Formats: sequence, C-alpha cells, structure tokens
Amino acid sequence: MASVLPFRKEPPFTHGQAPVTGILWCNLGTPEAPTAPAVRRYLKEFLSDPRVVEIPRAAWLPLLNGVILPLRAPKSAAKYASIWTPEGSPLMVHTARQASMLQGYLGERGHRVRVRHAMRYGSPSIADELDAFKAEGASRILVLPAYPQYSGTTTASVFDAVAQWAARSRNLPELRFVNRYHDHPGYIDALARGIERHWRDHGRGEHLVLSFHGVPARTLALGDPYHCECHKTGRLLAARLGLDAASCTISFQSRFGRAKWLEPYTEPTLQALARRGVRRVDVACPGFTSDCLETLEEIGMEGRHAFLAAGGTDYQAVPCLNEASDWIAALCDIAAHGLAGWPSRDQPDAAALTRSRDAARSLGATA
Repeated sequence: MASVLPFRKEPPFTHGQAPVTGILWCNLGTPEAPTAPAVRRYLKEFLSDPRVVEIPRAAWLPLLNGVILPLRAPKSAAKYASIWTPEGSPLMVHTARQASMLQGYLGERGHRVRVRHAMRYGSPSIADELDAFKAEGASRILVLPAYPQYSGTTTASVFDAVAQWAARSRNLPELRFVNRYHDHPGYIDALARGIERHWRDHGRGEHLVLSFHGVPARTLALGDPYHCECHKTGRLLAARLGLDAASCTISFQSRFGRAKWLEPYTEPTLQALARRGVRRVDVACPGFTSDCLETLEEIGMEGRHAFLAAGGTDYQAVPCLNEASDWIAALCDIAAHGLAGWPSRDQPDAAALTRSRDAARSLGATA
C-alpha cells in the first residue's frame, strides 16, 4: 500500500478574512553559488525531473549520479562563475526584480495583489512560496511561469510542483495557471522594442538569429507544441521588425546528450552564416525572459567564439527582456487577463458610496 504524505501545517482559519490574491512568478532556477557542490545540488534536482529527462529512472539515475554529475558540475560551475554578479545569479536578480515591478505596475492599475517569485529547481521553491502566500491569507493564486512558449519540460513541470504542494495542503486556495503567451501582442512588441533599442545603440547587423532553448526532437512527435510556438513567436517578431527569411533565422541551443534535438542548432547556424560571408550577426533569445547562463555564457561567450572563429568579424548578443518597462507592462496585461473575475481591485466602501450618492442628490436639489 502506498504511503500517504502528511498534510502541511496550515495557518489558522479566520472567519470573515478579506480575500488576498497572489501571483506566483515562476522561473526555472539557478544554483545558490557558482561552486561545484552548489551546481551539483541544482543539477541533480533539475535532471532528476522526469519531465526534463524522459528515460526510465532505473537506467537514468545511476548514470546521472555516477557519471554525469561528477563530470558536469565542476565544468558548469566555472561557467556560472563567468557570469555571476556581486548581487548573485543574474537569473535570480532579474526574476526578483520582475516580480517586484509587476506588483507595482498592477498596483498602479488598481490591482491589490501580492507577487512572489519562485524557482522550479532550487530556492526559493514553489512550495515555500505557496506556503508564504497561505500564511498571508491568500485565497486565490495565479501561477505565472516565466516561459512564453509552452513545453512539457518546463511549463508542465511547474504545474507538477504546484500539484505536489496541493496534494499536501488541507485548505486549498483557488488556483489558476497561465500556460503560454508566445503570441501575446505586448510580449512580441516588447521583444521588438528591445532589439530596436540594441540596434540604435550598437548598430544593426546583416543577419538576426533568434535562438530558443532546445528540447529533444521526439517531443514534437509526441504532441508537445513547443517547436510550433517558438516558430510562431519568431514569425511574429520578424514581421514586427520588417525582416524576411533571408535576414532572420530561428535556431535552437543547449543540446544535451546524443539524441537528436530540435534543429537547426544555434552554434552550427552561426558558423554557417560566417562561412557564407556574413560579417556581422545579432543574436536574440526570445524564449528567455531573463538573462541567465544560457544567454550570457552560451550565447554571449560561446556563440561569439564560434562565429568569430568561423570568419565573422562583429557579433552582438541582444539582452533579454529583463526589467524593460514595455515588457513589465506586457506582463501586467498577461497577469491582469489571468486575474479576470477575481476581486483583485479595491472594493468601494458601501458607506462612502451612500455618502457620495446623498451628496449628489443634494447638489441636484440645489442646482
């Protein structure tokens, strides 16, 4: 008989408590420090997720723990060290700032909500932040992943973590979940404006590469919409920028293992562009809402080296959306849509309304 996990300790129920609405802004995660032990802990949690690696556990976990983690953790730690900032992990810094700004932007529109950020792997965990919402009296929570394109490897895994938390909770809040916003007009416009700002500051290259994170190619055949949603984002963004197929390429990065992943791969794409005579290339990563290891090191450093070594002369990595005001405004629109129908706005005081109506009648009588 399967064991049953104990329920979490609940905050005491209070009758008549005013409803609190929360938004949980969820990103992938990051190690706590750019060290081999910290990276190993992070990678173990990440690569143990069956959503991420769809290999039978009996075959995968011994390989992961015995071979991959001992070899990969020190190498990955060196990469993290190359992009670490005095404030910490770039992904953590940007994600926390986005959450704070989102709460402020929603507040300016009259939404009284509390926004917290969480990481699918590492800290702060989704479970801990949902517990914090419960302690604050949140009765409605919108889960908003930082992944514009839906994938079972990312978006669905966030749902798994929320479901695992819910399975151990006695008094569940209302839960809503944003699946995707890959074609949201505000998101596309924010991407375009970021690229246009970069062009104004650094000049415009001959070719734009839009690099998305890769996933195994078999996921497309198994029904995952990620590949199609990446291409739709790319098409909409290229059209918004006035680019044709000859001057813009969609590619996929971060391949892991020997299996075939979504193609074309980013690094060979950059090398091929240089070899055919493209001297200046710009690379943007629309699928990443925050700069992180994959954008700063893999694209910003490794991609640069690959392009220049193949004969290119000028390589520009476009920053991610990060805290750009047009992006936070778009995120505010996405969140507000998800909140529709929930009492997240200030409710007018009944006595004040009565006084206002009486005053209006009085003014009408004396006019």
